[in-house]
Amino acid sequence: MPERILEYSVPEGTKTERADKLFAAKFDDVSRVRLQRAFDAGRVTFDGEVIDKRFKLSRAGRLRAVLDEPQFEAPPQPVDLPLDVVFEDASIIVVNKAPGMVTHPGSGTGENTLVHALLHHCGGQLSSVGAPDRPGIVHRLDKETSGLIVAAKTDKAHHKLAAAFSARDTYKRYLALVLGLPKQASGSCREPIGRHPVVRTRMAVQRNGREAHTDWKLEETFGKAAALVSCVIHTGRTHQIRVHMSSLRHPLLGDYTYGFKAARLPGIEVPRVMLHSNELRIAHPDSGCDMRFESKPPLDFSEMIRFLGAR
Repeated sequence: MPERILEYSVPEGTKTERADKLFAAKFDDVSRVRLQRAFDAGRVTFDGEVIDKRFKLSRAGRLRAVLDEPQFEAPPQPVDLPLDVVFEDASIIVVNKAPGMVTHPGSGTGENTLVHALLHHCGGQLSSVGAPDRPGIVHRLDKETSGLIVAAKTDKAHHKLAAAFSARDTYKRYLALVLGLPKQASGSCREPIGRHPVVRTRMAVQRNGREAHTDWKLEETFGKAAALVSCVIHTGRTHQIRVHMSSLRHPLLGDYTYGFKAARLPGIEVPRVMLHSNELRIAHPDSGCDMRFESKPPLDFSEMIRFLGAR
């Protein structure tokens, strides 16, 4: 049966917490049932030693779980799809993902994901971590989000990058078009985020949710109708920017899931959720050298800015 490997580098100074709760907090796309099965099968380790779910983490180390994955009809195959490569070497590849492209295969997706395109471009040379459905994928962007994303071509690079993202040793900056005019020029949102209590496909600000931290800054205004903001995320929660900006009563344009109302912008057709990953900084997993990548917004995003400015 295919397997999925979860790895998390527990940093120094971590508050004592049970292993099962830490896993659930760091990998919210994995069900507790699947985690429990891994613990029961002795497939969860801390620094190489098998642990049970009640094991309390109180020091730095590597937490690892091997989960059985649902059997797909077939692993994704290489597909020749347009791919905007920003950087590539033997260990990593950084691409500028197009809006509308799903990061990796899943329920209901076709053979048009970023993974399919990477498999073709890289000749199948992607890290085996996350295989069969998400080889090389270290972090994700939502389907409608455009911009920079890094993938690993070797297992060593994958583990190093995953550890860096977990330890928050990366820098991720986004551009977002939001509804309305923020009253302040900048701000910080630290509201915890968890699964919506009723609509399970959505996230929400939850008192008992996971820590989330977004810094935002006003970049351009379009009267009182909309604004361009830049957002730096210090945590990587699902839909983090979308949820945080909505909680500030400034949902992203096109984001009907989190409160966008088309009636607030009459005569304007918003093509998607207007979010773009425009800056990524990482340390190279082999050399340790600092690397910085930037990406201009795609045509639909820049045209929306021009259209709003013309009004």
